Amino acid sequence: MYNETLLMMPGPVPMPESVRNAMTKQAINHRSKEFGACYADIVRILKPVFGTTNDLLVLSGSGTAGQEAAIGSFAKGKKVAALVNGKFGERLGQIADIYGEAVMIESEWGHPLNLEGLKEALENGAEVVTLVHNETSAAILNPAEEVGKLARKHDALFILDAITSIGGDVVEADKWGADVAIVGSQKCLAAPAGLAAVSVSQRAWDRLSEKRPLYLDLKKAKKSADGNPMETPTTPAVPLFLALREACKLIEAEGLENRIARHHKMSAAVRAAGSAWGLSLVPQVDALHQPSNTVTGFFYPAGVDDSQIRGACKKMGIEFAGGQDRMKGKIFRIGNMGIIDTPEILATVAAVQMSFKKAGYKLEGDGLAAAVEVLSA
Repeated sequence: MYNETLLMMPGPVPMPESVRNAMTKQAINHRSKEFGACYADIVRILKPVFGTTNDLLVLSGSGTAGQEAAIGSFAKGKKVAALVNGKFGERLGQIADIYGEAVMIESEWGHPLNLEGLKEALENGAEVVTLVHNETSAAILNPAEEVGKLARKHDALFILDAITSIGGDVVEADKWGADVAIVGSQKCLAAPAGLAAVSVSQRAWDRLSEKRPLYLDLKKAKKSADGNPMETPTTPAVPLFLALREACKLIEAEGLENRIARHHKMSAAVRAAGSAWGLSLVPQVDALHQPSNTVTGFFYPAGVDDSQIRGACKKMGIEFAGGQDRMKGKIFRIGNMGIIDTPEILATVAAVQMSFKKAGYKLEGDGLAAAVEVLSA
């Protein structure tokens, strides 16, 4: 990746050379056996990554398109309990309020979910529950299994946004009772942005909304995908499908367990660096909530300017994320999604440490040494 910016973001992420090359091929007929075989490969490989045997559909659109397809297809006119402890949980609630009636069950960003509030909403007739599994805005991993149990206990559909965890952390959609699960292509799958994959249970199909979005109608997507060859109802982003297939093949070659273990080790190294520096993690954890394993967030110490730190790193060719909305200027977030490995983590930690020094702020300890200890174990 010489002479290229190293993206240490919570998406988009660096893409392997073979994935990039897959997009340069000549156009193919999206109604052909060749495209159908590409689609089938993606589905075959992604089902175990989702932890599902349910239908799996690929949409041309970002993760937000997957969110809207799920809510628009299964929550039209329904009462939706939307769990919120970050920006993307909030977005799910906003979409739900367009198609139905959203009950926003809010916590401070990065704080544990209000599960008692969820129970109350379900007891008061909520028919659908939405949750962001890995809330990157606050770098917190939420308890999808616990939420799934509550939803099933009250016979509610469970829509799980696993956009930034599928392919980088353990996701067991079927075991957790997720009737719909969603991933975005440009996150842990390390493919280009612009595709979303959505798994759908039979319980969800049985509760399909009568009126649905035109472009994001999952019933139409299923009808086309059930054909031979597999197709999409409208023209797909063919180069992105070809790239996603290559990215999926790389996941298969690495092995899902190995890939998840790598993500866990990389995030542990970043957390160790932050601890050595004396920085506070953004998420407030408890027995059910954990720090994210695909993006790590730290609060800035008082008096440190976000633009100084991230700006200095960007000049060194390394780009990571700041805070969003209410957390803007207060936190920074280092992603380790996709193909990120030891060299990228060490380069990023060293760049952050140098940037703090250049800004005149004295950190407590040596974060680079702490990261090396984790990575060399």
